[in-house]
Amino acid sequence: MSEAAAMTSGERPQGERRAEREAAKRAKARRNTLIAAVSSVVVIGGLAALVLTSPGWPTVKETFFSWSEFKNAFPEVLSGFWLDVKVFMVVEVVVLVIALAIALIRINRSPGLLPVRLLATVWVDLFRGVPTVLLVYLIGFGIPALELEGLPTDPVVLGAIALTLSYSGYVSEVYRAGINSVHRGQRDAALSVGLTGAQTMRHVVLPQAIRRVGPPLLNDFVALQKDVALISIIGPQEAFRVAQIYQGENFNYTPIIAAALLYLVITVPLARLVDRMGGEGYVR
Repeated sequence: MSEAAAMTSGERPQGERRAEREAAKRAKARRNTLIAAVSSVVVIGGLAALVLTSPGWPTVKETFFSWSEFKNAFPEVLSGFWLDVKVFMVVEVVVLVIALAIALIRINRSPGLLPVRLLATVWVDLFRGVPTVLLVYLIGFGIPALELEGLPTDPVVLGAIALTLSYSGYVSEVYRAGINSVHRGQRDAALSVGLTGAQTMRHVVLPQAIRRVGPPLLNDFVALQKDVALISIIGPQEAFRVAQIYQGENFNYTPIIAAALLYLVITVPLARLVDRMGGEGYVR
């Protein structure tokens, strides 16, 4: 039926109906945006007004948000933060390698590897079960107390070792979950075309598993980046420790706020990356 005939019979052309639907969608989108903006202004504005009009706000502003203290402390806090970044980058790479090795050992069913599997299981249960702060204490003060030649004594190295032990337990379980999530049919298909077990794991299973566990891995590394601050308890002057020193000298908490902002510069983009990866369907 032609458009003229459709109009004659009382029916509107298809193009006109489509245009009306698109206009309705745009109107709904504008309305939703307006509602979101108004509700955000009301909630955030209300909270800001509550804080800024509180009786103690002038004291809090001077104690936590002093611009002069921020300017004085920030260069030293930033210098300490580079230590956090360097430790984080090194520990992250080492954790990825060790955790993958542990996961591969734990999923291997070879009878000859039973003792190694038991050791890997103990590793995960022990270092995942002990709080990271306790591991930093135990490694940071325990290894130097042994007074054995060849063992590291640098507190930065000892703190990095403690973080590696702790997070390798967590990350190995993320790897293992990803590997086990790959359907058995993928392995069978790879073996049926002549690939060996090792080739199947390397070329078929691991690529799919790592793709699936990308968001939880990033989530663990967001936590790791923050936990690097724990090494300050055994001596290294990273960002949080430098901020504590300034706070203790001046009885002002603004340097700690400066350190917190530096951590946010790293953790917030990583968190958004995790959200983006999850939203695009990387986890299936």
